[in-house]
Amino acid sequence: MMRSSDLVSSAMRALRSNPLRSALTALGVIIGVSSVVAMVSLGSGAQAQVERSIASLGSNLLIVVPGAMRGGGGVRMAAGGSGGGGGGWDSLTMDDATAIAQVDGVIAVAPSQRTRGQVIANGVNWNPQIEGVTPAYLTARDWTVEQGRFFDDTEERQARRVVVIGQTVVDQLFPNVDPLGENVRINGGSYEVIGVLASKGQNGFQDQDDIVLAPLTTVKRRISGRNRRADTVSQISVKAESEDALARVEEDVTNLLRQRHRTSEGEDDFTVQNLSSVSEAMQQTTQVFTYLLGGISAVSLLVGGIGIMNIMLVSVTERTREIGLRKALGARESDILHQFGLEAVALSVAGGVVGLALGVLGAWGMTTLFNLPLVLSPLNAALAILFSGFVGVLFGAYPAWRAARLDPIEALRRE
Repeated sequence: MMRSSDLVSSAMRALRSNPLRSALTALGVIIGVSSVVAMVSLGSGAQAQVERSIASLGSNLLIVVPGAMRGGGGVRMAAGGSGGGGGGWDSLTMDDATAIAQVDGVIAVAPSQRTRGQVIANGVNWNPQIEGVTPAYLTARDWTVEQGRFFDDTEERQARRVVVIGQTVVDQLFPNVDPLGENVRINGGSYEVIGVLASKGQNGFQDQDDIVLAPLTTVKRRISGRNRRADTVSQISVKAESEDALARVEEDVTNLLRQRHRTSEGEDDFTVQNLSSVSEAMQQTTQVFTYLLGGISAVSLLVGGIGIMNIMLVSVTERTREIGLRKALGARESDILHQFGLEAVALSVAGGVVGLALGVLGAWGMTTLFNLPLVLSPLNAALAILFSGFVGVLFGAYPAWRAARLDPIEALRRE
């Protein structure tokens, strides 16, 4: 019986005897493993980006917007309310926000009015999103002021001409100037910059820092032209006390608004969006996307395994006399089986290791190209190597069995 070290040595010697063919045989596994690693990393990066984007909107957050309708698949969709100038239905009011604040488990309610307008400063024009909010907006959206201060209830109530701007607006309008105390012009009016928001970065395709926050009353009376609809708002942000309470608060807010608007389920003129549910749905979608990419890439790994089987069958045919000679000298079927099996597994695992390195490199390139976080899981890397070894065992089993079953006399007779 041959020792294990002799079997490994013999298998390595056989592979080194024809390095080009060994490399080409492993190429299929290299491509397969690198594809799996790169695709799974890309999917994981997309999932991490979704989680980061949702988290940047605020934790334990419900968004109430005007209008609701059913799509073709029965999915409710918001019908408006956030467009410039207040497009959509005017079904939400300040009284709704006041009533929601009384719901058990709600710690902050921030009605807001979104609009678009041209902001001018230092001879530069810019078109950020302009949002009229109350001081509770910072708490509801987990936002902080990096410089200066936020406006207070008195300034909001008196519709003062003050604004707090995002980092993108600072970069565009005040690239080399401290913006605090400076004035910007919006729709012909002059507004003092009293604060700068901390950066939140991108949320999907939206730049969250490209924003100007002003008192809600200021936006309604002086900027958006919605003074005649002073009681309506385009959005209400509701922050629950905890994630566990979010589902109950969502239900209570929905029931409350149905009572106030005298609507029933399916006929609502508002939509309550639970960002945790949205986040969970998006995570499930990206997870399925990751599995799909990994599955497609695994097909190429199986194709690589077929290549190993093909080359191993050729190798058995070429080395028939060698097999017959070894059997004649006392080698057992199990020795031949282990030798050819080891050659197949060594080829596959070596391809897996090289494929892992290329996969990491490819993942880095793609996540950099798509501006996604690079997520590399040691578990996934280990599974890729183990799977490549399994491919070697699976597709090397038949050639090894065929070599082991050769009759030594018939094998020695073959040319």
